[in-house]
Amino acid sequence: MRRASSFRAVAFAAAAVLVTGLLVTSLPSAVAAQSSTAVAAREPMREPPRNGLAGDYLAARAASVGRDSSSASAYYRAALKADPKNPELLEYAFYAVLADGDIDEAVKLGERLLQTDRNARNPNVRLVLGVRTLKQKQYAQARTQFGQAVRGPVSDLIATLLGAWAYQGSGDTKGAVDMIDRLTGPDWYGIFKDLHAGLVYDLAGNKKEAGKRFERAYKLDSSALRVVQAWGGWLSRNGQRDEALKVFQTFDAALPRHPLIRGAIASLEKGEALPRLVDNPQVGAAEALYGLGAALARREEELSLANRGLAYLQLALYLEPNHALALLSLADLYEAMKKPELAISVYSRVPQDSPLRRNADIQMSLNLDSLDRTDEARAQLGKLIAAHGDDIEAILALGNILRDRKKYEDCADAYGKAIDLVKNPTRPNWMIYYFRGICYERSKQWVKAEADLKKALELYPDQPHVLNYLGYSWIDQHVNLDDGMRLIRKAVDQRPDDGYIVDSLGWAYYRIGNYDEAIKNLERAVELKPMDPTINDHLGDAYWRIGRQLEAKFQWTHARDLKPEPDDLAKIEQKLKAGLEEPATAADAEKPKPAAGNDGG
Repeated sequence: MRRASSFRAVAFAAAAVLVTGLLVTSLPSAVAAQSSTAVAAREPMREPPRNGLAGDYLAARAASVGRDSSSASAYYRAALKADPKNPELLEYAFYAVLADGDIDEAVKLGERLLQTDRNARNPNVRLVLGVRTLKQKQYAQARTQFGQAVRGPVSDLIATLLGAWAYQGSGDTKGAVDMIDRLTGPDWYGIFKDLHAGLVYDLAGNKKEAGKRFERAYKLDSSALRVVQAWGGWLSRNGQRDEALKVFQTFDAALPRHPLIRGAIASLEKGEALPRLVDNPQVGAAEALYGLGAALARREEELSLANRGLAYLQLALYLEPNHALALLSLADLYEAMKKPELAISVYSRVPQDSPLRRNADIQMSLNLDSLDRTDEARAQLGKLIAAHGDDIEAILALGNILRDRKKYEDCADAYGKAIDLVKNPTRPNWMIYYFRGICYERSKQWVKAEADLKKALELYPDQPHVLNYLGYSWIDQHVNLDDGMRLIRKAVDQRPDDGYIVDSLGWAYYRIGNYDEAIKNLERAVELKPMDPTINDHLGDAYWRIGRQLEAKFQWTHARDLKPEPDDLAKIEQKLKAGLEEPATAADAEKPKPAAGNDGG
């Protein structure tokens, strides 16, 4: 099936909204980034309707399954009023309020949990209590709590880094670094250990040792955003401006247009030194929680309220509400959890003067569109584009919204404006041409569409989605049949488990009258995407052509029940009533036909 992949506008050029964070091995590759914010005051906890203990508990569990941390925490707390010493309720409530970001309430519930026998040594509670005492500058108490928060590789690392920042808060730089250096574990610990040892030394004014640690971290991973910022910033403050500029420019060449990197380059070119990443122990601890939280957030097996990455990001923001990288990672996690309302609320907390506010506004617009608030989304992107006509990421986001909303002529125009801003297209730009090609094809401007799809392949040879779309388009129009089949087969070779691409191959065989091969591939596509109405519809057509009419009607009925597009639904219902018309002759099928819209109009 010639199905355009719904890539997000921002994912399109890592250049913009997605930003690389700490990249580690073994641990689910650390990710994603941005930086700085004003946090809105928390709304008062709403009182849920009283349903009795059992009712409140069941409502809380349902809210947890639905990833509604606010409702879950409210219902668990209501249930606790009826059974205040129930350790299971206390534990569930603790995790729900932690996920919701109400750290003060999590502390209260955690203290109650520690009074129960089975939770007396709960490491997660100890971690939260340690963060609270570190925020209050009770550093000795914080170290004690963190010392009891170790259990497993991730917990050991975060407890050690936070304990080190508690040592630094007491003025004991040696104790902080010794604690970090004593920690042993997986290889991916190394980048976190060197980065945070360097940050501790940097805060303490030990320039020499800070530089050694930052350089070591940079050698471990020169693509890690925070490492690049730390090392480049240190170089700029220590008489090595040209080396600092080289560090940032190298990153920019690999991942262009990152706002923080571009800002650093602009400052260096003006002769300005860059500030330290960390200016107090609380910010250092927040940085540790952010680093691991961003790494874990979307890589846990379950994107649930029990997600450790979610908890770490909430704790990071408790310590440093203006940590925009943590805010953007948290919002990104909410998007993955399909909670666009929560994502919007977090994006809105990025301050207007942050270099990353524009990124937040773009993402907010995409989330508004997902809530069918498309006019608001378009208006917000329109303001960004009006203010900065060269804002290619905002233009691409607008193009993606228009494409998803089937405004094909408008989206072709939007992508065209983005293409006009790209003076020397390179491989990462393939997707703009691909998307504009889709918009041209859907608006019946095939000559322009074909040119864009070919350009996308020129920039990124053998890109499977482009191979699939161009090959299918040729076969659907009965032109370039051999080349079309070759392109689709190459796409399937690369993506044998992509139901949409396998469907394209099956439908291509159907279009040329090879029904046996069509059925083999379409059955495979249905296995891969059983809930897709178009694929089921295609399989029904193929069954009908070889006389398996009962099975054909079953597939069409299933396709109808899967809520296809209105135009497709009408065709399916007609087939259920009257079957398929007789196919064209083989000679007709092989005869090249002009494509609709070949005049480009």
